[in-house]
Amino acid sequence: MTPSPLVPHGLHHVTAVTANAQANLDFYTGVLGLRLVKKTVNQDDVTAYHLFFADGAGSPGSDLTFFEWPVPREVPGNNSVTRTGLRVPAGSLDWWAAHLRERGLEVQPVTRAGRPHLDFSDPEGQRLSLVEGGPGGVVWEGSPVPAGHQILGLGPVELTLPGLFPTERVLTRAYGLQAAGTYPDPEVPERTVHVYSMAPSDQPSGGPHAELHLRVDPSLPPARPGAGGVHHLALRVPDDQYHAWSAHLTGLGLRTSGEVDRHWFHSIYYREPQGILIELATDGPGFAVDEDPAHLGETLVLAPFLEPRRASIEAGLTPLRAQTAGR
Repeated sequence: MTPSPLVPHGLHHVTAVTANAQANLDFYTGVLGLRLVKKTVNQDDVTAYHLFFADGAGSPGSDLTFFEWPVPREVPGNNSVTRTGLRVPAGSLDWWAAHLRERGLEVQPVTRAGRPHLDFSDPEGQRLSLVEGGPGGVVWEGSPVPAGHQILGLGPVELTLPGLFPTERVLTRAYGLQAAGTYPDPEVPERTVHVYSMAPSDQPSGGPHAELHLRVDPSLPPARPGAGGVHHLALRVPDDQYHAWSAHLTGLGLRTSGEVDRHWFHSIYYREPQGILIELATDGPGFAVDEDPAHLGETLVLAPFLEPRRASIEAGLTPLRAQTAGR
Protein backbone atom coordinates (compact mmCIF):
# COMPACT_ATOMS: atom_id res chain seq x y z
CA MET A 1 0.00 0.00 0.00
CA THR A 2 1.72 3.18 -1.17
CA PRO A 3 1.13 6.48 0.69
CA SER A 4 -1.99 8.39 -0.34
CA PRO A 5 -1.44 11.33 -2.71
CA LEU A 6 -4.51 12.88 -1.07
CA VAL A 7 -4.64 14.30 2.47
CA PRO A 8 -7.74 15.40 4.44
CA HIS A 9 -7.47 18.97 5.68
CA GLY A 10 -8.83 18.47 9.16
CA LEU A 11 -11.70 17.02 11.12
CA HIS A 12 -15.13 17.54 9.57
CA HIS A 13 -17.50 16.29 12.27
CA VAL A 14 -17.94 13.76 15.05
CA THR A 15 -21.27 11.95 15.38
CA ALA A 16 -22.24 10.60 18.77
CA VAL A 17 -25.30 9.02 20.43
CA THR A 18 -27.77 10.50 22.89
CA ALA A 19 -30.80 8.87 24.49
CA ASN A 20 -32.53 12.21 25.13
CA ALA A 21 -32.56 14.77 22.31
CA GLN A 22 -34.12 17.55 24.41
CA ALA A 23 -31.59 17.28 27.23
CA ASN A 24 -28.83 17.01 24.63
CA LEU A 25 -30.06 20.19 22.91
CA ASP A 26 -30.29 22.03 26.23
CA PHE A 27 -26.73 21.10 27.19
CA TYR A 28 -24.93 21.75 23.93
CA THR A 29 -26.63 25.08 23.27
CA GLY A 30 -27.31 26.25 26.82
CA VAL A 31 -24.08 25.16 28.53
CA LEU A 32 -21.51 24.79 25.76
CA GLY A 33 -22.99 27.65 23.75
CA LEU A 34 -22.97 25.89 20.38
CA ARG A 35 -25.59 26.65 17.75
CA LEU A 36 -28.09 24.06 16.55
CA VAL A 37 -27.46 24.45 12.82
CA LYS A 38 -29.51 21.52 11.51
CA LYS A 39 -32.44 19.64 13.02
CA THR A 40 -33.11 16.57 10.92
CA VAL A 41 -33.34 12.77 11.16
CA ASN A 42 -30.97 9.90 10.65
CA GLN A 43 -31.30 9.21 6.94
CA ASP A 44 -31.07 5.44 7.54
CA ASP A 45 -33.41 5.44 10.58
CA VAL A 46 -35.98 8.21 10.28
CA THR A 47 -37.39 7.50 13.75
CA ALA A 48 -34.22 9.06 15.21
CA TYR A 49 -33.40 12.75 15.42
CA HIS A 50 -30.05 13.86 14.02
CA LEU A 51 -28.98 17.13 15.63
CA PHE A 52 -25.99 19.14 14.36
CA PHE A 53 -24.26 21.59 16.73
CA ALA A 54 -21.57 23.91 15.41
CA ASP A 55 -20.22 27.45 15.37
CA GLY A 56 -22.35 30.42 14.32
CA ALA A 57 -22.16 29.57 10.61
CA GLY A 58 -22.16 25.78 10.78
CA SER A 59 -18.61 25.78 9.43
CA PRO A 60 -17.09 22.46 8.33
CA GLY A 61 -14.82 21.27 11.13
CA SER A 62 -17.04 22.61 13.89
CA ASP A 63 -19.84 20.03 13.84
CA LEU A 64 -20.60 17.79 16.80
CA THR A 65 -23.70 15.80 15.87
CA PHE A 66 -25.97 13.36 17.68
CA PHE A 67 -28.33 10.52 16.78
CA GLU A 68 -31.13 10.04 19.33
CA TRP A 69 -31.61 6.38 20.13
CA PRO A 70 -33.28 5.04 23.34
CA VAL A 71 -30.32 2.86 24.32
CA PRO A 72 -28.42 2.27 27.59
CA ARG A 73 -25.23 4.15 28.37
CA GLU A 74 -22.07 3.18 26.55
CA VAL A 75 -19.61 0.98 28.44
CA PRO A 76 -16.24 2.52 27.52
CA GLY A 77 -13.46 0.34 26.20
CA ASN A 78 -11.34 -0.59 23.23
CA ASN A 79 -12.07 -0.24 19.51
CA SER A 80 -13.84 3.07 19.97
CA VAL A 81 -13.58 6.85 19.89
CA THR A 82 -13.04 7.75 23.53
CA ARG A 83 -12.74 11.55 23.63
CA THR A 84 -13.64 14.46 21.37
CA GLY A 85 -11.65 17.68 21.50
CA LEU A 86 -13.28 21.09 21.21
CA ARG A 87 -11.12 24.12 20.46
CA VAL A 88 -11.52 27.44 22.27
CA PRO A 89 -9.72 30.79 21.92
CA ALA A 90 -6.35 31.33 23.61
CA GLY A 91 -6.69 32.25 27.27
CA SER A 92 -10.14 30.65 27.64
CA LEU A 93 -9.49 27.52 29.68
CA ASP A 94 -9.77 29.26 33.07
CA TRP A 95 -13.10 30.80 32.06
CA TRP A 96 -14.38 27.43 30.91
CA ALA A 97 -13.23 25.67 34.08
CA ALA A 98 -15.22 28.10 36.20
CA HIS A 99 -18.22 28.01 33.84
CA LEU A 100 -18.46 24.21 33.84
CA ARG A 101 -17.94 23.87 37.59
CA GLU A 102 -20.71 26.41 38.20
CA ARG A 103 -22.99 24.01 36.35
CA GLY A 104 -22.00 21.07 38.50
CA LEU A 105 -19.59 19.39 36.08
CA GLU A 106 -16.28 17.88 37.12
CA VAL A 107 -13.32 19.20 35.14
CA GLN A 108 -9.77 17.88 35.02
CA PRO A 109 -6.81 19.88 33.68
CA VAL A 110 -4.40 17.59 31.78
CA THR A 111 -1.66 17.90 29.18
CA ARG A 112 -1.79 16.14 25.82
CA ALA A 113 0.89 16.47 23.15
CA GLY A 114 2.34 19.40 25.06
CA ARG A 115 -0.96 21.34 25.09
CA PRO A 116 -3.09 22.13 28.16
CA HIS A 117 -6.53 20.51 27.98
CA LEU A 118 -9.61 20.63 30.18
CA ASP A 119 -11.36 17.25 30.33
CA PHE A 120 -15.03 16.84 31.27
CA SER A 121 -18.09 14.79 30.33
CA ASP A 122 -21.60 15.77 29.35
CA PRO A 123 -24.54 14.53 31.48
CA GLU A 124 -24.68 11.23 29.54
CA GLY A 125 -20.96 10.55 29.95
CA GLN A 126 -19.84 11.78 26.52
CA ARG A 127 -16.12 12.44 27.03
CA LEU A 128 -14.99 15.87 25.86
CA SER A 129 -11.85 17.97 26.15
CA LEU A 130 -11.27 21.69 25.60
CA VAL A 131 -8.00 22.82 24.05
CA GLU A 132 -6.83 26.24 22.88
CA GLY A 133 -5.76 27.05 19.33
CA GLY A 134 -6.41 26.24 15.71
CA PRO A 135 -8.43 28.16 13.13
CA GLY A 136 -10.99 30.67 14.33
CA GLY A 137 -14.69 29.90 14.28
CA VAL A 138 -17.71 32.10 13.54
CA VAL A 139 -19.30 33.70 16.58
CA TRP A 140 -22.94 32.88 17.30
CA GLU A 141 -24.66 36.00 18.59
CA GLY A 142 -27.34 33.93 20.31
CA SER A 143 -24.88 31.96 22.41
CA PRO A 144 -24.93 32.22 26.21
CA VAL A 145 -21.12 31.98 26.07
CA PRO A 146 -19.31 35.31 25.56
CA ALA A 147 -17.92 35.78 22.05
CA GLY A 148 -14.31 35.72 23.25
CA HIS A 149 -14.70 32.24 24.76
CA GLN A 150 -16.98 30.45 22.28
CA ILE A 151 -16.02 27.04 20.92
CA LEU A 152 -14.18 27.45 17.60
CA GLY A 153 -14.48 23.91 16.28
CA LEU A 154 -13.32 20.36 16.76
CA GLY A 155 -9.96 19.55 18.30
CA PRO A 156 -8.05 16.26 18.44
CA VAL A 157 -10.19 13.11 18.41
CA GLU A 158 -8.93 10.25 20.60
CA LEU A 159 -9.25 6.58 19.64
CA THR A 160 -8.58 3.70 22.03
CA LEU A 161 -7.33 0.51 20.39
CA PRO A 162 -5.81 -2.84 21.40
CA GLY A 163 -2.90 -2.27 19.00
CA LEU A 164 -1.41 0.36 16.75
CA PHE A 165 -1.31 -1.79 13.63
CA PRO A 166 -3.34 -2.02 11.36
CA THR A 167 -5.11 1.27 12.15
CA GLU A 168 -1.82 3.13 11.79
CA ARG A 169 -1.29 1.57 8.37
CA VAL A 170 -4.76 2.62 7.20
CA LEU A 171 -4.36 6.17 8.48
CA THR A 172 -0.95 6.72 6.92
CA ARG A 173 -1.28 4.70 3.72
CA ALA A 174 -4.94 5.07 2.81
CA TYR A 175 -5.69 8.49 4.30
CA GLY A 176 -2.30 10.18 4.08
CA LEU A 177 -1.90 11.12 7.75
CA GLN A 178 1.60 11.57 9.19
CA ALA A 179 3.00 10.24 12.47
CA ALA A 180 3.56 13.34 14.60
CA GLY A 181 5.00 12.04 17.88
CA THR A 182 3.89 10.36 21.06
CA TYR A 183 3.12 11.32 24.66
CA PRO A 184 2.24 9.53 27.92
CA ASP A 185 -1.49 9.05 28.46
CA PRO A 186 -2.49 11.48 31.25
CA GLU A 187 -4.91 8.87 32.63
CA VAL A 188 -2.43 5.98 32.62
CA PRO A 189 1.15 7.30 32.20
CA GLU A 190 2.45 3.82 31.31
CA ARG A 191 0.21 3.88 28.23
CA THR A 192 1.50 5.61 25.08
CA VAL A 193 -0.62 7.85 22.87
CA HIS A 194 0.38 8.19 19.21
CA VAL A 195 -0.44 11.40 17.32
CA TYR A 196 -1.33 11.40 13.61
CA SER A 197 -1.60 14.68 11.74
CA MET A 198 -3.49 15.72 8.62
CA ALA A 199 -0.77 18.27 7.87
CA PRO A 200 -0.12 19.16 4.25
CA SER A 201 3.28 17.94 3.09
CA ASP A 202 4.75 21.46 3.28
CA GLN A 203 3.73 22.02 6.92
CA PRO A 204 5.34 20.36 9.97
CA SER A 205 2.11 20.14 11.99
CA GLY A 206 -1.57 20.18 11.22
CA GLY A 207 -2.56 21.62 14.59
CA PRO A 208 -5.27 20.50 17.03
CA HIS A 209 -8.04 20.78 14.40
CA ALA A 210 -6.33 18.15 12.25
CA GLU A 211 -5.15 15.37 14.57
CA LEU A 212 -6.15 11.88 15.65
CA HIS A 213 -4.68 10.57 18.92
CA LEU A 214 -4.43 6.78 19.23
CA ARG A 215 -4.29 5.32 22.75
CA VAL A 216 -3.02 1.74 22.79
CA ASP A 217 -4.04 -0.63 25.59
CA PRO A 218 -4.46 -4.34 24.75
CA SER A 219 -5.75 -5.07 28.26
CA LEU A 220 -9.09 -3.28 27.80
CA PRO A 221 -12.24 -5.12 26.70
CA PRO A 222 -14.09 -3.80 23.65
CA ALA A 223 -16.46 -0.90 24.26
CA ARG A 224 -20.17 -1.62 24.41
CA PRO A 225 -21.87 1.04 22.23
CA GLY A 226 -24.58 3.23 23.70
CA ALA A 227 -25.62 6.72 24.72
CA GLY A 228 -22.65 8.86 25.62
CA GLY A 229 -20.49 7.13 23.02
CA VAL A 230 -19.31 8.11 19.54
CA HIS A 231 -20.79 6.52 16.42
CA HIS A 232 -18.18 7.73 13.90
CA LEU A 233 -15.73 10.47 13.00
CA ALA A 234 -15.42 12.35 9.72
CA LEU A 235 -12.44 13.96 8.00
CA ARG A 236 -12.67 16.99 5.69
CA VAL A 237 -11.93 16.66 1.99
CA PRO A 238 -12.18 19.40 -0.65
CA ASP A 239 -15.26 19.17 -2.85
CA ASP A 240 -13.18 18.84 -6.00
CA GLN A 241 -11.30 15.81 -4.60
CA TYR A 242 -14.36 13.77 -3.66
CA HIS A 243 -14.42 11.48 -6.69
CA ALA A 244 -10.63 11.11 -6.54
CA TRP A 245 -10.93 9.91 -2.94
CA SER A 246 -13.57 7.39 -3.92
CA ALA A 247 -11.37 6.03 -6.71
CA HIS A 248 -8.31 6.02 -4.43
CA LEU A 249 -9.94 3.96 -1.65
CA THR A 250 -11.56 1.59 -4.13
CA GLY A 251 -8.21 1.17 -5.87
CA LEU A 252 -6.68 0.03 -2.59
CA GLY A 253 -9.27 -2.72 -2.35
CA LEU A 254 -11.01 -1.20 0.66
CA ARG A 255 -14.69 -2.05 1.08
CA THR A 256 -16.28 1.37 1.39
CA SER A 257 -19.86 2.59 1.26
CA GLY A 258 -19.23 4.12 -2.13
CA GLU A 259 -20.28 7.70 -2.74
CA VAL A 260 -23.18 8.80 -0.51
CA ASP A 261 -25.07 12.07 -0.98
CA ARG A 262 -26.01 13.45 2.46
CA HIS A 263 -27.49 16.60 0.88
CA TRP A 264 -25.41 19.02 3.03
CA PHE A 265 -22.18 17.24 2.14
CA HIS A 266 -21.04 14.14 0.25
CA SER A 267 -19.58 11.18 2.11
CA ILE A 268 -17.59 7.97 1.82
CA TYR A 269 -17.56 5.56 4.78
CA TYR A 270 -15.02 2.90 5.69
CA ARG A 271 -14.76 0.84 8.89
CA GLU A 272 -11.07 0.32 9.54
CA PRO A 273 -9.89 -3.12 10.74
CA GLN A 274 -10.14 -2.35 14.47
CA GLY A 275 -13.72 -1.15 14.23
CA ILE A 276 -13.60 2.64 13.93
CA LEU A 277 -16.02 4.00 11.34
CA ILE A 278 -14.27 6.73 9.36
CA GLU A 279 -16.18 9.04 7.04
CA LEU A 280 -14.75 11.38 4.45
CA ALA A 281 -17.02 14.41 4.02
CA THR A 282 -16.89 17.36 1.66
CA ASP A 283 -17.11 20.96 2.83
CA GLY A 284 -20.07 21.72 0.60
CA PRO A 285 -22.81 22.36 -0.24
CA GLY A 286 -23.20 23.33 3.45
CA PHE A 287 -26.12 23.86 5.82
CA ALA A 288 -27.39 27.01 4.12
CA VAL A 289 -28.32 25.05 0.98
CA ASP A 290 -31.87 24.64 2.29
CA GLU A 291 -32.22 27.20 5.14
CA ASP A 292 -31.70 30.90 5.62
CA PRO A 293 -28.32 31.24 7.41
CA ALA A 294 -30.00 33.46 10.01
CA HIS A 295 -32.48 30.70 10.90
CA LEU A 296 -30.45 27.49 10.81
CA GLY A 297 -31.81 24.70 13.00
CA GLU A 298 -35.15 26.32 13.76
CA THR A 299 -37.33 23.83 11.89
CA LEU A 300 -37.15 20.15 11.00
CA VAL A 301 -35.34 19.86 7.67
CA LEU A 302 -35.33 16.67 5.62
CA ALA A 303 -33.11 15.59 2.76
CA PRO A 304 -35.07 15.86 -0.51
CA PHE A 305 -35.55 12.11 -0.89
CA LEU A 306 -37.27 12.02 2.54
CA GLU A 307 -39.53 15.02 1.97
CA PRO A 308 -42.46 12.93 0.60
CA ARG A 309 -42.51 11.11 3.95
CA ARG A 310 -42.54 14.26 6.10
CA ALA A 311 -45.96 13.72 7.70
CA SER A 312 -45.16 10.20 8.92
CA ILE A 313 -41.64 11.16 9.99
CA GLU A 314 -42.85 14.14 12.03
CA ALA A 315 -45.56 11.99 13.63
CA GLY A 316 -42.89 9.67 15.00
CA LEU A 317 -40.78 12.41 16.60
CA THR A 318 -41.22 14.15 19.94
CA PRO A 319 -41.24 17.95 19.36
CA LEU A 320 -38.21 19.79 20.76
CA ARG A 321 -38.28 23.12 22.56
CA ALA A 322 -36.29 25.86 20.85
CA GLN A 323 -32.56 26.11 21.40
CA THR A 324 -31.15 28.58 23.88
CA ALA A 325 -31.01 32.17 22.60
CA GLY A 326 -29.62 35.27 24.24
CA ARG A 327 -27.45 35.50 27.33
